[in-house]
Amino acid sequence: MSNTDIGTIYLEDLETGLSRSLSKVMGHAEIAAFAEISEDRNPLHLDADYAAQTMFKGRIAHGMLSAALFSAIIGERLPGHGTIYLAQNLSFRAPVKPGDLVDATVTVAAIDLNKGRVSLDCVARVGDKVVIKGDALVLAPRRA
Repeated sequence: MSNTDIGTIYLEDLETGLSRSLSKVMGHAEIAAFAEISEDRNPLHLDADYAAQTMFKGRIAHGMLSAALFSAIIGERLPGHGTIYLAQNLSFRAPVKPGDLVDATVTVAAIDLNKGRVSLDCVARVGDKVVIKGDALVLAPRRA
């Protein structure tokens, strides 16, 4: 399975260390759309004049917009279709600015075959800088 394949990797086929990635530019349109969908219209994300006065010296993307890439990977690629989220822990380490390319990776950390649970490490980077680090716990689909 290539890193871009969409579908399901069943619990029985998962291995520790298996990973999938997804990259996306967090542009102005994505930030504006996320603000509308989430109803988080904090001016830090939308108003350049306001954001220029903050510690970031400019607009930044919503942290959860970049974190949503983990959900996309988990729901579409690893384990994929049929996966159920149980928990997600995130640490936001650095801002994502409009126009930044975010590279998100999810890696299998542990598998509990009896309970069908999979622990996943989640890391997002802009270039070499880690912007989000965390972990997730999911129920992976079984073969039958």
